[in-house]
Amino acid sequence: MNNMNISELEEKIGYSFSDKSLLKQALTHSSYANEMRINKSGDYERLEFLGDAVLEVVSSEFLFHKYPDVPEGQLTKMRASMVCEPSLAFCARDIELGKYILLGKGEEATGGRDRESITSDVMEALIGAIFLDSGMEKAKAHIEKFILSDLEDKVLFYDSKSTLQEILQGKLKKDFEYNLLGENGPEHEKEFVVEVNVEGEALGVGKGRTKKAAEQQAAYQALLQLKDKGIYVSKKY
Repeated sequence: MNNMNISELEEKIGYSFSDKSLLKQALTHSSYANEMRINKSGDYERLEFLGDAVLEVVSSEFLFHKYPDVPEGQLTKMRASMVCEPSLAFCARDIELGKYILLGKGEEATGGRDRESITSDVMEALIGAIFLDSGMEKAKAHIEKFILSDLEDKVLFYDSKSTLQEILQGKLKKDFEYNLLGENGPEHEKEFVVEVNVEGEALGVGKGRTKKAAEQQAAYQALLQLKDKGIYVSKKY
């Protein structure tokens, strides 16, 4: 990664690293580390481990204060949906994080730059890197800005499948189903393409590493379509 790319990403996230090597490590996939013969600790996996823990603490505190009347079980469910792989990948797309990841040639050739399992991991690694570089307050600010902001739209994504079901079956009294349109890629890294079909009409299409992730994407696209048609789709806990 050259200095121009580092500066561009730092400007995008509004944070400048004192230790640039932490940012580079957060963006280094194991396939690149192997090709470059970098020590195993030079990829993002350890930073991801740390970032995951920081994210859990910050999101837990956020939900605890934002929803004072919500019981523990529901808070746990909300947190899990907010920090799951598709949700973090969704946030990563907002800052085009995939374009900055250092990948090996094989991983690059098989679409790793856009793979949710990778972009979500790098999102967590970036949090871990900021935490090590400046501490909890800066990491918390980053999480609040890029993961916990615009919560209404993100809640819509996090719970897209259940929200869509409530609207279609409850409000609109319509039947719907998820149809698998295709599977791409090798067996160990398949990408599924799923469509939401509402009584013969394709309302949304999604892609994901699992059928569940693809269905979530498809449901979110369907909700956006309904929103464009003037149907109230907001969800509050």
